Amino acid sequence: MIQILARLFVPDRLNYADGRVRRAYGMLCSVVGIVLNLLLFAGKYAAGAISGSIAIMADAFNNLSDGGSSLITLVGFRFSGMKPDKDHPFGHGRIEYISGFAVSVAIIVMGFELGKSSVMKLFEPEPVEASWLSMAILAASIAIKLYMYVYNRAIGGKISSDAMRATAADSLSDAVATTAVLLCMGIYMVWGIDLDAWCGILVAAFILRTGYEAARDTLTPLLGRAPDPELVSEIRDIVMAHEPIVGIHDLVVHDYGPGRLMISLHCEVPEDGDILEMHEAIDHIERELTERLGCDAVIHMDPIATRDERVAELRGKIAELVRELDERATIHDFRIVIGKDNTNLIFDAVLPADFQMGEAEAKKRIGELVEERIPHCRAVVNIDKDYT
Repeated sequence: MIQILARLFVPDRLNYADGRVRRAYGMLCSVVGIVLNLLLFAGKYAAGAISGSIAIMADAFNNLSDGGSSLITLVGFRFSGMKPDKDHPFGHGRIEYISGFAVSVAIIVMGFELGKSSVMKLFEPEPVEASWLSMAILAASIAIKLYMYVYNRAIGGKISSDAMRATAADSLSDAVATTAVLLCMGIYMVWGIDLDAWCGILVAAFILRTGYEAARDTLTPLLGRAPDPELVSEIRDIVMAHEPIVGIHDLVVHDYGPGRLMISLHCEVPEDGDILEMHEAIDHIERELTERLGCDAVIHMDPIATRDERVAELRGKIAELVRELDERATIHDFRIVIGKDNTNLIFDAVLPADFQMGEAEAKKRIGELVEERIPHCRAVVNIDKDYT
């Protein structure tokens, strides 16, 4: 059904990287989600009223909340496609993350309410009337929710939407929850064992877990997560493929929503190279990053000594000393200043994010290692951060 609707309402529907296509798919899937969840709510509400099952009624209102969640997602996609303005020069893409988080909160709230109602029924049990009609409605609901999981997961993966992935996770949890309710109804029909309240508690726990995981996945980009290692590797490959570049460091990726990346980095170039040629190469790299990754790139050019054997030797020694603190540590911006009595070795040391030693202690230790291993030299070191 989604593919048929996409042919009608999503122009250039296979160009998933295009912002307008992403927006159209997101809005289409959200509208379909609203309609299907309202139909499921009506069917389950009727089944719950007929059978007197707290689990079915709670499941019905869970679908109603899913319809509200789809509405939130629809609003998120609508506003995330707005163009940048004076107050929001990086666009409104993060609204999609906020809408995904709102979906997660709705899942958690419904899980809590379902759990509370189920616990109350343990102490105040009410008779349940099972019927084939109720079971047929539940079975149809499972099939619909599985279909919603499949299309939300597939489209969410193609357009890289955390909000749709959260909706897919919610649909899967609903299918599992309704399956548990259906099994309990079948057990009651065959053996007369009433597990309605216990089933409600189990379903509530599952929904709460799903809500927590979805909230974690959508909140992380809002807080500022490290970029995907594959993206970092691709950026390095693109930059290092150009002849004047001998190294890169200080790579930072800012995520302002799907398809809205800002990249900044430092490129090391030979200090004796032609400044105009190297500047032209940097401009070309920025354009290539923009064209291939759909991002805005800013590159700072760092000249380094590439033909001075003494500098190269000292740089290698310093790199080895810094790796004694942590094998993942690196250095950059290395230069030397020769004095009357000592040579100052000036550089930045990049330590891993999980490095246990404090900054002051790390500086002191590096300084001690330099004085012990390299005579008549002192370290002037700055501790840098790795944002990748």
